[in-house]
Order: sequence, then C-alpha cells, then structure tokens
Amino acid sequence: MNRDNQRNQDPWGRKDQEDISFDDLVKKFSLLFGGKGQGSGANGSSGDGGFNFPTKKTLLYILFGFLVFYGWMCVYVLDSPERAVILRFGEYHTETGEGLNFMLAGIDEKYQENVAITRRHSQTANMLTKDENLVDVTVSVQYRIKNLKDFVLNVRDPESSLREATESALRHVVGDNTLEETLTIGRERIAQDVSSRLQSYIDLYQTGLVVQQVNIEKTDPPSAVKEAFDDVVAAREDKVKLQNEAERYGLSIVPEARGQAYARIKAAEAYREEVVANAEGEAARFDKLLIEYQKAPKVTRDRLYIDAMQSLYSNSSKVMVDVEGGNNLMYLPLDKILEQKKSQEDKE
Repeated sequence: MNRDNQRNQDPWGRKDQEDISFDDLVKKFSLLFGGKGQGSGANGSSGDGGFNFPTKKTLLYILFGFLVFYGWMCVYVLDSPERAVILRFGEYHTETGEGLNFMLAGIDEKYQENVAITRRHSQTANMLTKDENLVDVTVSVQYRIKNLKDFVLNVRDPESSLREATESALRHVVGDNTLEETLTIGRERIAQDVSSRLQSYIDLYQTGLVVQQVNIEKTDPPSAVKEAFDDVVAAREDKVKLQNEAERYGLSIVPEARGQAYARIKAAEAYREEVVANAEGEAARFDKLLIEYQKAPKVTRDRLYIDAMQSLYSNSSKVMVDVEGGNNLMYLPLDKILEQKKSQEDKE
C-alpha cells in the first residue's frame, strides 16, 4: 500500500468520506423511493409539454420539511409547577411532569394546568338561619388542583361544581346556626365547618380539587331590616359596655370593702385584748389592795378616798363648795376662770 492510499484512509483502514451536502442527502433518501425519475425532462416536466408535476426531489424536500414541522409539533416543555394529561384517541394515556415531553400531534390531546397556583372563588348568597331569619353571606374559597387526571376527566366543569358545592355546604352550615351566631361570634366556626363539608363534597364528586381555606368575608342582614338590626347591635354593645363597667366597679369596691372589714375585725380584736388586759390588771390591783386593807383598814380606806376624789376633781371643770354653818353653796366655775386666764396670757 502506497502513501497516497494511506493518506485516503483513516487509522482503521477506511477511506475518508467527503462532506455530504444536503442535496446529496436528499438524493440518497430518494433512492429509497425508486431511484431516478423516469420520463421527465431536465426541469421535471413531461415530454409532451403537458402539466408539470413536481420532481421527486421537490417532494422529498416537502416531506422532509413536514417531518421536521411535525416533530416540532410533537414536542412540548412543562415548567416545574405544571402538569399535563395526554388523551390518545379520546382515552387517558398518561400524565407528564416538568421538562421535555413528547406526544403524537393530531392524535393525542393535551390538557395542561398549573397545579401549584392557589385559585380563589367568591360568591354571595341569601341564607336562612336556624331561627328562621334571612342573612346575606359572602364567602371566599381558596383551592388548588390536587389530581389533574380527575380534574380533566371526571367532571365536565370542576369550578362550576365547586361553586355549587360551596353554596350547598354554606346553606347547610348556616342553617344549623342562629342569626346572632352567623353575624357575630360564630363566623370562624362556620368557616371551618364549611371547609370540611365542602372538601367532602368535592371528594365525592372526584373533581381533583383540594380546599386550602374558607373565609366568611361578610355577613349582613337583609336590606329591609338592616336599620333595625343595627339598632339591636348598638343596644347589645351598650349592654356589654354597662356590664363591663359594673364588673370593673365590683372588682374595685369588693377589695376595698374586704379591707375595711379586715381593719374592723382587727380593731375589735385589739379592743377585746385591751379590755381583757385592763380587767385582769384591775383584778390584780384589787387583790393587792385587799391584802393591804387587811393589814391597815383605816389607812387604806383613806388612801382610796383621796385617790377617788383626786380623779374626780381632775376631770371636772366645776366645783361646788359647801359653806360650813350656812345654807349657801359656793360655785367655782373653773372652766371660765381658766379660759379668762388664757385669754389674758394671749393678750400679753
């Protein structure tokens, strides 16, 4: 083997292939359909000058372009939160997720939805309460698609079914509550009950939806009685306000009364102890005086008399003196004398 032959061969002993153009590729592809055309001129027209038919080369270009376009139609891309259900000849075939996917265009049907997005539905309805009153309730439902296959195949209009199920659940729950509960304290509990009942309905329908949250946005009485109801609400608020004020006053006055009662009890106990102590002291003093009296009766008796008179005169502002040998009594107004003396001292 000479060097020229070696130059035309690759390292494995094969000859180097020249670059193949697109026209050469079409020509080779045309060999699969019967080789060269017969009875056609250089321009692809018939020899008798009749209608010009496209050449096989042109047909192959068209076929190749159609295959490229069809392949492009069969490929689709889904984002991470998106899912697609593929129906083949009208029947469920598969469910695809994010990334590059393939389907048979013209044969398969694709239903594509974002299953991560939270959707919202709101509606207002007139309801009858447990105590046979009418109330207008506005409810909002937040939901998303949980099962795309059920969402596409089981129900013709899942969102319409959701609206009907929401109204049915709301009527059932509001019908178990009074007007006052619906308008005031029971709204949160009503929303929770509606959410659980609504989820059971849509699961029964197999809609493929999941309820995330239900909110009672507004509850109003009918317009014909709204003014009267506002008056009732105002009166109820005044009642609560007065009750709170009374409770606050009670909480302030009761401890004060208890403190006064406790102080009086302690004062009474102290007085009792004082009286008992004084009585015990007097009894002990009397016992000692008795002993002294038994020793010297006259001296003890005179001493007791003098002490008694001293105690009496010291606490009296008036003194009556009996004049010996006469019928008149001398009156000494000590209080007046003391007042007069005090006024003179103040003037000086």
